[in-house]
Formats: sequence, C-alpha cells, structure tokens
Amino acid sequence: MSVDLSSAQKSEVRYVAPAVTSSARSMEQHFATDHLLTNLRQRTISSGLITAAAQGVQFFLNLANVMVLARLLAPEEFGLVAMVTTVMGFLRIFQDAGLSTATVQRQEITHAQVSNLFWVNVAMGGLTTVLMALSAPAIAWFFREPRLVGITLVLSITFLLASSAVQHMALLNRQMRFGVIAAIDVVSMLSGYLIGVGMALLKYGYWALVSANVIQVAIRLALTWLISQWRPRLPSRDTHTWHMIRFGADITTGALMYSLTRGADNLLIGRFFGPAAVGLYSRGSILLRRPLEQFVVPITAVFVPALSRVQGQDDRYRRTFLHVFEAIALITFLFAGICLALSYPLTLAALGPNWRAAAGIFAAFTVVAPAYALTSASTWLFATQGRGKDFVFTSSIVSTLTLCSFLAGLPFGPVGVAIFYSAVCVLLELPFVYYITGRRGPVSRKDLSAYLGSNFWHSLAGTDFRSGC
Repeated sequence: MSVDLSSAQKSEVRYVAPAVTSSARSMEQHFATDHLLTNLRQRTISSGLITAAAQGVQFFLNLANVMVLARLLAPEEFGLVAMVTTVMGFLRIFQDAGLSTATVQRQEITHAQVSNLFWVNVAMGGLTTVLMALSAPAIAWFFREPRLVGITLVLSITFLLASSAVQHMALLNRQMRFGVIAAIDVVSMLSGYLIGVGMALLKYGYWALVSANVIQVAIRLALTWLISQWRPRLPSRDTHTWHMIRFGADITTGALMYSLTRGADNLLIGRFFGPAAVGLYSRGSILLRRPLEQFVVPITAVFVPALSRVQGQDDRYRRTFLHVFEAIALITFLFAGICLALSYPLTLAALGPNWRAAAGIFAAFTVVAPAYALTSASTWLFATQGRGKDFVFTSSIVSTLTLCSFLAGLPFGPVGVAIFYSAVCVLLELPFVYYITGRRGPVSRKDLSAYLGSNFWHSLAGTDFRSGC
C-alpha cells in the first residue's frame, strides 16, 4: 500500500537549498526497501545465520549469568524481582504499542510518519513509567512485601528508556540490518550481566538483578541511537499516521490481553505461596522460556520484514513461511523431548543443588515448548497481512484459556500450574490459533496442521525418555 507525499512536503523538497536536499535524500534511505527485493532469499538466509549466531552467543551469556547468579543469590531474591517484573510485563506492551510492527509491515513510509510514531512511543513510555512508579505502594501491599517499593521505582524508568528506541530499532528491522541489531543486543546484554554479577559478588543482593536490568536497557538505547543515525522531527499533521496507530492499537490490545493473563501465574503463586515459591517457579520456567525466546524472537525479527516485503505474491509468501515453519516445528519438538528426558540433571547443572524443587516445574514446561514456538510463528500471518482484528479476537480466546489453566492448577502448587498450563496450550490453544490464522490468506489451515503430527512422532522417535528422569 503506497503512501504519497503531501503537497506541502513536495513543495518543501522542490524549493530547499541543495545541502538540505542532500540531507533529505540521506534521510529517505532509512525508509526505502525496494533494493531488498532483488536478492531477498539470500539476504534472508544470511540475516537468519547472523541472527542465529548472535542468539547462540546470547544463549550462552544468559546461561552463564543464570548459573553464576543462582549460586550467589537466594531464591527469595529472585522472587522479589520476579514479583515486580511480572507486573511490569502487564504494561511493557505499551512501550511499543504495536507501532514497531506498523513501521516494519508498511510497504512505504515517510520520515514524518515515523517521527509521529516515535513521539507516540515516547509519550506512552513516559506515561507507563509514571503509572508504574505510582503503583509501587500497591504492589508492595498486594504481595505483603515492603521491599518491592524501591525495586518498582527503579525498574519503572526502563519503560521510558525502551520506548525511546522503538522506532529506531523498527527502521533497522525494516532495512534488515540484522548484523547491527545482533551487535546491539549482545553488547547491551553482556554489559548488564557484568554489572549484575559484579554487584552480586559485592553482596548487593536483589539490587544486582535490578541494576543489571536498567543498565542493559540504557546501553541498548544509547547504541541504537548511535548506530541508526535516524533523528525524529517534531510532530506534524496531515501525515496519514492515524491508520498506522489504529493497526498498532489492535496489536497492542491483543498482546495486552495475553500479557495480563500470562503473568497471572506469578501473581497467583506469589500471593498464595510467597516469594520463595515465585523464585522457584520463575527460574524453572525461564530455563525453558529464555532459550525458546532467543530462538523464536530473532526468527520473527528476520521473517516478519521478509514476509512483509512479498505481500501480494501469494506463492512466494506461502513457500517462504512454510519452509521456516517446518524447521521450527522439527527443532522445537526435538528440543522439548530432550529437555523433558534430562529435566532433573539440566536443572541441577544450570541452577545448582539448592534448586532441586524447580526440576518438576521445568519438566512440566517442556511440554509447552513446541506449542509456544508454533503459535508465535502462526501470528506472523496476522502481522504481515495487516489482520489486527483477527489478532485481537485470537488473543481474547487464548488469554481466557490461559487464565483458566492457572486457576485450575493453583490448588496443586507451582508444579500444578505448570502442568495445567502446558496441557491447555497443546490441546486447546494451538489448534484454535491454527484455525483462525489459516482461514484467510495464502497459508491454509491444512498447511499449518500438516507439520504438527509428523514432527511429534519424529521427536518421540529421536528421544530416549529413560535417561535422566
């Protein structure tokens, strides 16, 4: 869908001095994508390899950080920070507000439009920071833990910092500059982890986790602005930005509904079982979720722009999606089978002997690994086809099922919550997502479901469940 320059913009380009015209031409290079189409396949493969290598580095950095901090800090200290970050997860969607997707998905976009979206992101991030800071006493009251007030006040600033980099990062994604993005992510992660480990060694306790979080976000912002070199204009009118904001609002609404329910597990466990139980539950789940995120998120970052560039080319779109989808299905089924078989030794190796109770939680979550990855990949169809309303509807149903699974498992403790959630994801949520995403567009329901059964049996055939259980 093309976007025409307004008459005022055309006039501006026609009558500016030569130096300004050169500057404007340089700025337009941030938005052009036609050059990506000539070699999209090779560019996508190379971007995927770069991103995969970067995620491998981040995985080992994260694993090393978890292993070190789990031996320096107590489960209660992890639980205190997890209580606050759970609440933050409900609001984190507002720092993006779906506007990065709007920027990446558009076939054509202007400097004025991206500038307007930038200021919307900053305003949302600033408002969320204020709301989070004001909610600090309420969070401490809910969890019956006064130490959460200070943690909440410090972590609230990350909303404003992160929202100030959203459009810069979206433009880097739009241009498929994934080598640059990978460097930013690795450097910021390493910096935050080093600060966290250093403070843990100096006996700062849970403040080591808090500081690592803030430092990582701040360095990511600085590097993104430095490398992107795009600078926003002041807000302007008549830029046809409203429909992009409306699409972002649909994405935000759907993501918010899911985020609210997905974080309810930590809230419920913290309320009824205390910070130590939250620490065990959060570490047990993150052992599986973090590798999955580092696998799925960069693939999403690569293929959403790639699929957006081939809108209208149905055969090419379908082939591109299904090749990646099949690979994700095979890898995640094998990964889940191995993790389930080795859940106990993996937990001890990663967290240490004091975290034995987290092994059952980790084992329960391994079942949900393929469903998480395949559901995430299926939602690419909503983003790249501009189906915001379908995304809202799907999120509302999935969120309801997720909350019901938490409530059903709560009487059985943290392990029960993990088991019920995993079962609902596999048996109900994934088939429903397939049904909705495949009812429109080049990728059908039959295409999506074809890989589910075959990869399930392949994963069973390749896994020896007698070892390590």
